[in-house]
Amino acid sequence: MSGCSLFNDRPCCDKGPTSSLTHGHAPLPLKNLIPNHNLNSELAMKSRDFKTHFTDDILISSAQTQLLYSCVIKLRKLQKFVGYGNFNVLTWDRMIYFSRHYHQLEPFSRAEIQFLDDLFHSNAEKYGFMGEKVFTEISSQLKRKNIYKVPNSGHFLLKEISLKRYEQIIKDVGPALILTSGVRGVVKQFHLFLEKTLETKGNLSMASRSLAPPGYSFHGRGDFDVGKINFGIKNFTEDFASTNEYKLLSQLGYVGIRYPKGNILGVRFEPWHVKV
Repeated sequence: MSGCSLFNDRPCCDKGPTSSLTHGHAPLPLKNLIPNHNLNSELAMKSRDFKTHFTDDILISSAQTQLLYSCVIKLRKLQKFVGYGNFNVLTWDRMIYFSRHYHQLEPFSRAEIQFLDDLFHSNAEKYGFMGEKVFTEISSQLKRKNIYKVPNSGHFLLKEISLKRYEQIIKDVGPALILTSGVRGVVKQFHLFLEKTLETKGNLSMASRSLAPPGYSFHGRGDFDVGKINFGIKNFTEDFASTNEYKLLSQLGYVGIRYPKGNILGVRFEPWHVKV
């Protein structure tokens, strides 16, 4: 599998130099090399073909593959330990604390923490994600007094605008609509993104076409996902756009698509994503 690497032990394709995933690095100079309309066209194409491996995709280095795997395993155990609902809003500091103080868990090594820290502080434009950063600090947290746990869902919503919008949606669309994902903290987004990176065999670009990298998710700002009861995994595919629930959401003006079809942020179409 060819592609550029964010680390130095893989050859890089001819679209730009190899760079390390470290603090303060500028994005790859893609925008300066390609006219804006071509760049937008390329990103739109990649967002439509989000499962395709492209030759200029950015890969983690082979040396980091074991760190990726070990971090995923530890995050899986941590999620099970604190509970799936609580894991959604777990902070970085509490992640470190739990891993060090409970025998059921393993502490994150210095190399693993550095790997996660470097990934968080990397500019995601390097591997094709053009959205803005929501959390600028890895230790950013949402105050518990500002969030509400939605009964029977395992998910949280920000009070005020997010919770009110969700309650109005359920009232207008009906009980067949459910909350499938609410507030996500940095740790939760790390887990989702690393699992996707593992699934794509270390392809950060492909992973970022399916979901936002840690720090970039608008779920940290109040956005949330909805689905149809008993629709299962299809709630996170374009199949959701064919449901009566989605059509009604659209007719009522509730779905302000954050990631529309062929968007130039480099992300797949997400009809289930409610923009707040």
